[in-house]
Amino acid sequence: MSPLFIPSPPISSFSLGPLTIHFYALCILAGIVVAAVLGNRRLARQGATREQFESMLLWVVVIGIIGARAYHVITDHELYFGPGRHPIDALKIWNGGLGIWGGVAAGALTAWVWCRRNGMRFGVVADALAPAVIFAQALGRLGNWFNQELFGRPTTLPWGLLIDPEHRPVGYEQFATFHPTFLYELIWDVLGGFLLLWLGRRFAMGRGKLFTCYVMYYCLGRFFIEALRIDPANTIGGFRINNYTSAIVFVLATILFIWQLRFRPGNAPDVWRASPATAVPTGDHPAGPAPIADDAPTQVSPGPDASGSGTHVPNAPRGESFN
Repeated sequence: MSPLFIPSPPISSFSLGPLTIHFYALCILAGIVVAAVLGNRRLARQGATREQFESMLLWVVVIGIIGARAYHVITDHELYFGPGRHPIDALKIWNGGLGIWGGVAAGALTAWVWCRRNGMRFGVVADALAPAVIFAQALGRLGNWFNQELFGRPTTLPWGLLIDPEHRPVGYEQFATFHPTFLYELIWDVLGGFLLLWLGRRFAMGRGKLFTCYVMYYCLGRFFIEALRIDPANTIGGFRINNYTSAIVFVLATILFIWQLRFRPGNAPDVWRASPATAVPTGDHPAGPAPIADDAPTQVSPGPDASGSGTHVPNAPRGESFN
């Protein structure tokens, strides 16, 4: 074993009265808080209110977590079903086991439905949340460190992760330090978050393009990080299921990005699919404008402007455009 290594936390939970608090859950919650703060600020610049954002966030987080857990249980079903297994363990989310693919897919679908019902442009919302989501993923990876799980192959590098004997996979009991894949992905995600923020300011990456860049970026890094991991996983042709997911989603996102550059250039003026002044409340949902196509042209009508002459542009952008 190398004299230099990254130690693993001695505990993964603590007791608070009758409750057991898991650090894995705290890491997930910290990621949600960071995503909420950053996402709210970015959407506010596009015209959304805090109340509207919080209404959407509640649904996205809850259904996103359900989707993440469902993906994990489906792709690793042998851990919960079959001889000697306990299906009830599939509900014990505090023990770890969230598939980011299922979380992002379920969360994105939820956000799309919410946007359709509240008159918002999904592309603008997705672009605003993309950096927030990847920063949240970075914090969530710390949970794997506390649980001593999902590490990579044995290594003697000075940043190898020391794993306690009881957490070492079968066949690797004689090794002490392993690749800290949680740290690799954490660094990759943090760099990606800042890259997305820069791309959004430097280029016209609106109308869903920034979110697509997030998907491409994450899949690229995850493919190689996944290849290092040695935790039990289903494979096809020697490759882990998540390697195939990374590759397939990367290719699809790349095709989508090329299409967006061709048919969805530039930025949307704001988050609304129509002027908020025309909003008609529906049910218990926040007031939102009547739906129109995302790519509908700006309507220009003759008439006096605020100074009494000139042209009135109802849907003109309000200040600088953000992604």
